Amino acid sequence: MSNFPQLKLLSRLALTAAAGLVFTTGAVAADKTLTVYTYESFITEWGPGAKVAEAFEKTCECKVSYVGVADGVELLTRLKLEGAASKADIVLGLDTNLVAEAKATGFFAPHGIQAANVKVPGDFTDDTFLPYDYGHFAVVYDTETLKTPPKSLKDLVEGNPSQKIVIEDPRTSTPGLGLLLWVKAVYGDEAGAAWAKLKDRVLTVTPGWSEAYGLFTKGEAPMVLSYTTSPAYHMVAENTDRYQAAEFSEGHYIQIEVAGMTKSAKEPELAKEFLGFMTGPEFQSIIPTTNWMMPVAATKEPLPDAFGKLVNPAKTFLLPSEEVAANRKAWIDEWLAAMSKN
Repeated sequence: MSNFPQLKLLSRLALTAAAGLVFTTGAVAADKTLTVYTYESFITEWGPGAKVAEAFEKTCECKVSYVGVADGVELLTRLKLEGAASKADIVLGLDTNLVAEAKATGFFAPHGIQAANVKVPGDFTDDTFLPYDYGHFAVVYDTETLKTPPKSLKDLVEGNPSQKIVIEDPRTSTPGLGLLLWVKAVYGDEAGAAWAKLKDRVLTVTPGWSEAYGLFTKGEAPMVLSYTTSPAYHMVAENTDRYQAAEFSEGHYIQIEVAGMTKSAKEPELAKEFLGFMTGPEFQSIIPTTNWMMPVAATKEPLPDAFGKLVNPAKTFLLPSEEVAANRKAWIDEWLAAMSKN
């Protein structure tokens, strides 16, 4: 879910995140409205939301209305609070780590779409949620201030405490949850001890990705938890290779972002139509240079050359969603205990 130009407006994002942001496209006057809940960076003027809505509205004779919250974890929290009264037709921005927990709410309906064209590492498939992009989590570093980046998660955990990293909160942020699961996947029962060591390198823990990356690009820390795809933005949009992702010898944890339709959808056929559109070349062509993630299906044009220069993890970690759902609270409690130790 990485997105970049919005870092210039962090103060405005912070104000809108708690209450949720509503954005309605005005391109089409139509009786039917598709309401899409998503994370906030998706619907900023520089994110994919407006382009996606414009392209879909040309095919559906409808209007797309977005409701945004700060991050993917917050999407699930909001749905639990709203319950069956939710106005969402589509929820876009959960990831595979949250799929089992989301399905357990009973709010989602099977999509019934044969998405043979969708391909993600690990070959994730689900009858309720469809992938729309993916990226591997990574430590992104500033080559001008950090000459020797960590080469493994062990290097990060045990490295020089004066070389700081900004990370995201696993309670509110999908990247924060991703790092939590990455550490758990590598360290297992020793994850608490690893966090106790790593905390000395953590400059701060932010609610979401935007705040963390903003601190990093402002020079507050030489490292940030982001994605292997993040350097592509700087190479394409800023013509610089200053910011790079560190390749970890153990492998990298993956985020596969998904969307699903709700049982309470007022426009169920329209919702299903959108999910089919989401896996098509029009939508997929928008994602790489607006959401700065990898597409899950064919695009209309080849990816920019910068994407061929990115870290390509030798190993991918992805814990089963059911395991995450069963243990998320306990693992977050373990993280909190370790991070609060003096």
